Order: sequence, then C-alpha cells, then structure tokens
Amino acid sequence: MKYIVLLGDGMADYPIPGLGGKSPLEFADTPNMDIMAARGTVGLIDTIPAGFTPGSDVANLSVLGYDPKECHTGRAPLEAANMGVNLGSDDVAFRCNLVTFGSAGGETMMEDFTSGHITSDEASLIIDSLNKELASPVIDFHPGVGYRHLMVYKDGPVSLETTPPHDIIGGPIAGWLPKGRGSGEISSLMERSRNILKDHPVNLARASKGKKTADSIWLWGEGRAPELDPITTRYDIKGGMISAVDLLKGIGIYAGLEILHVDGATGYTDTNYRGKAQEALEYLRDGDFVFIHVEAPDEMGHEGDIKGKIKAIEDFDEKVVGTVLSGINTLGDFRIIALSDHPTPISLKTHVSDPSPFAVLSSIDGENVVTGAAFNEMSAKNAGIIASPGYLLMDYFMGNWRKFIEEKGRV
Repeated sequence: MKYIVLLGDGMADYPIPGLGGKSPLEFADTPNMDIMAARGTVGLIDTIPAGFTPGSDVANLSVLGYDPKECHTGRAPLEAANMGVNLGSDDVAFRCNLVTFGSAGGETMMEDFTSGHITSDEASLIIDSLNKELASPVIDFHPGVGYRHLMVYKDGPVSLETTPPHDIIGGPIAGWLPKGRGSGEISSLMERSRNILKDHPVNLARASKGKKTADSIWLWGEGRAPELDPITTRYDIKGGMISAVDLLKGIGIYAGLEILHVDGATGYTDTNYRGKAQEALEYLRDGDFVFIHVEAPDEMGHEGDIKGKIKAIEDFDEKVVGTVLSGINTLGDFRIIALSDHPTPISLKTHVSDPSPFAVLSSIDGENVVTGAAFNEMSAKNAGIIASPGYLLMDYFMGNWRKFIEEKGRV
C-alpha cells in the first residue's frame, strides 16, 4: 500500500464578495481535487486544539498524527532540526524573521514579514553581520532560507508571549513586542538589530533597485527541542517529506522521514510544483509514504493576494495533485489525502483555527464514500464528516480507513 499526503498550506479561506461570495477554493478550477472529493471521502479536519495559536507547526503536527497538546514546544526548534542545529537540553530556539518596517501616525508599522522575499544569499550576509555584532557566548544566529532564520539562546527564556510577524501586517508593532519574563533582552536584540541593518550593504543595494529592505529581526516561535516518536516506526514504513521550508522538513526529521530534495522548490508561487509530485512518485517505487507540502497558497493569503492565491491553488491542483493521480496507478494499491492544514483568509492575512477540508481517495473497494461532492469548504462541511481532534485522522488513514468512514460517513 502506498500512502500520499498532498498538503496545500493555507488553501482554506472564507467567502469573498469579489468572488461572488465564493472562497478561493470554490472559485478556483480544481478538477483533480474535485475528483478526489467526488469519488472518495470528503470532510473537515480540526488541526488546532483549543488554546493553541493556529500556526503551521501545530497544524502539520496534527496532520501527521501527533497530538500538539503532548508534543508541541514551539516552532523554532522544529526548524532547527532541518538546519542541522542541535539543541542542548537548555537551549531555546527562536524563529528569526527579517522584516520590513514602515511608519504611520508616528508609529512603527509591520510592512512586510518577508523583507520583500529577500534572497537566501542576501540574507546570509545579514545573518553573518548579526553574528559579528550581536552574538555572545549564549546567543548565536543561523542562516536559513529567504527571510526565515534562527536564533539560539542557551538557557534562554521560554515563558514568553511572542507574535508571528505575519499576524500584524499593516499594523503597529508596539503592542506586539515580546512580553513576559526575559522579554526585555529579546526586545533589546530586535532593537539593536535595527541599527546594524540601517546602512547594511545588502539593504543599500536593495534600496537602490527599489526593493524592500530588511530593517530588523523579529524573534518568535521560541521553544526547546521536542520529543516525537517517529511515524516510520509507529507504522513500520519507509517515508519521505517534500517541502521547501525548514519547518516541514524539521517536522519530517523528528517524524523519521527522509528529506527529499527537489530542484526549484522555493516555498513561494514560483516553486517547482510538478517536480515535487514527480519526486514523490519516484520515491514510492520503493517507499511507502510521502508527504508533499506546498507553501504558496499560504503566502498569497498572508499577502492578501486573491488572484495569486487562486493561481497557487490551481497550480497545486494541476501540477501536484494531477501529476500524482496520473502516475499512482502503476504503483499498486494506494490511499491519497489532499487537504489544507489551516485556513489563511485573504480578509485577515493570517491563520485561523477553523477546520479545513480534506479528501481521501482509496484504490480499495469499500473505502470511498462517493458523494459526488467538490473539494471546498462548503462541500466538506455539508458532508457532515469531521475528524476532531485532527491528529486522530492519520491513524485511520494509515490503518483501518474503512472503520473511519463507517463511523463518520455514509457507505
């Protein structure tokens, strides 16, 4: 049996007046996910436990069958795993964004949480400068991909309240600076970085070309290393993770999955969609399980780009889902799940904790509900099937799927 997870990050959304009251998923042309929903089982998955921030870290842990209430320690330590940063028992990792600030009414505003999608090469030079100016025996910085980086603080504070920068786009930063014990040092590092970056050669070059500059670091998502039991051991499988972002790769490492490289995978709308699907099919010749993650719809949600999100969804459907559906029949029996980990509504430009649609298509007789539904939020809601708490869905998907649809669906 081959198991495939096809996840379009942040695909789910709310109805948009400009789309005739439809969500981007409803408006987009998604024939392949619609086939999965029509011929398979469609429903909702609740990935965010009550009281948790609806981040991709929490959501994707749930998708992979981990209870966030038992294992989630923060986003940054998951990213550290893929970056090859080994955390000691007392080390605290922080996600370190390079961000662009603006001003309005005398206040500093969060203009862009990506610094205009700064390149990894440019960002590496900035991180090198931060290490020269801000690092100490207990603090160091590690370069990542694009605007996404890491800071490690030995025996650092964890009882903090920090805010993802993509949650406050277009708003003042004053009310969202770190709070709690140890927050003063974290805020000071952020403030000191502004002086270092003000006249940095990378920023001067970007400004001369009319590009956004990296004005500051933004520290958030802190935590110590988690303890996760590998799903490869749990289900006795050989599995792989395909993603362009450190977070998903880090989760994959903790889950015991091989990290599969795809040329041209960027974590943005220009990613190599089809290459991800082709790599998954090739891996499944000998492997049992592949998780394909595509970040592009989430990025468009954060940017409030309706057309961009629709295009990202359609590219995901055509080039990822379509390619997998076309090639999977040569590999024997299979189950495929397509889903969104959480909604990233255009109207809010950030994540929300509402349940998201999923569709499971199985090659096994009796394992499909077959309602003829489409793949979108409304169809999934109307199906009357919900996996809550969401982390339980993976056990059914990898085991007795017939039991799930007998308990939750109509056969």
